[in-house]
Amino acid sequence: MKKLMNSPDAFVDEMLAGLVAAHPSLVHEGRVVCRAGGARKGKVGIVSGGGAGHLPLFTGYVGEGLLDACAVGDVFAGPSVDSCVQAIHTADGERGVLRLYGNYGGDRMNFDLAGEMVEMDGIKTTTVLGTDDIASAAPEEGTRRRGVAGIIYAYKIAGAKAETGADLAEVTATAQAAVDAARTIGVALSPCQIPGAAKATFEIGPDEIEMGMGIHGEPGIWRDKLRSADDVADEMVRRLLADPVASPSGRVSVLVNSLGATPLEELFIVYRRVAALLKKEGLTIVRPLVGHYVTSMEMAGLSISLIHLDAEREKLLAAPCACPFWRV
Repeated sequence: MKKLMNSPDAFVDEMLAGLVAAHPSLVHEGRVVCRAGGARKGKVGIVSGGGAGHLPLFTGYVGEGLLDACAVGDVFAGPSVDSCVQAIHTADGERGVLRLYGNYGGDRMNFDLAGEMVEMDGIKTTTVLGTDDIASAAPEEGTRRRGVAGIIYAYKIAGAKAETGADLAEVTATAQAAVDAARTIGVALSPCQIPGAAKATFEIGPDEIEMGMGIHGEPGIWRDKLRSADDVADEMVRRLLADPVASPSGRVSVLVNSLGATPLEELFIVYRRVAALLKKEGLTIVRPLVGHYVTSMEMAGLSISLIHLDAEREKLLAAPCACPFWRV
């Protein structure tokens, strides 16, 4: 696979330099991106982090009504403890900081250690983990599920809650409720390749797809021959709706997300089917999203996320936000 880069070692740092050069609302120091104005005193801070290679995920969602700071690691590798500590300090507005990130072992270990370290500096922190990938564990093992594209709904909803002046406990509870209400499943058509790697992250035949594959190439539910867009959408929606949530309201937001290489035309073909299926089930779609929101380098494929809304989540989803890749 061909890549426009100077060297694999410089890939992430040069990407971050370009990101902040293109978007003056952001600044970065090392592997931490934050709002140009810094932390707002009197507001709960929200930080996230993870490996590079998933833009806009992580660093792209720093902005008003969303994240305050973000730590990033190498491609598909978690951020360092030092970067996590720095991100938390950067986001601290003296009312505590929520750590909101995906359920991956390395990320958990480093953010947990960072939380212990900043507590010694007088910064109170809490943690909410994204666990929306229904293909990664059964409902009764929900705490083992990976965090994928559905986490952006938690960013938006928790970020809007923090902007209201809510305290750390309230923002944390709101973020956890958003995670609990979100469900995602993905399908992969082709692999990606980490800069500098000798081969792709996984192999898949030119006429094959894999249902449920993770954003780093984690194994999915099944692999088979390529099917029509409607057949794929039908199964994905069926699996999402079969996964139970507490007190469904009949109102949902839906995200049809490209994993990197899949173009908007194909996403809209899938969304057309998804919208019809949800309407048939009696669900009302609120603020749908279609595009590149959480990617995996140049992997071809897509994910579909649903978040079930109550009155508060719907209000917070509609609240203003502004970052390089999402504006309300």
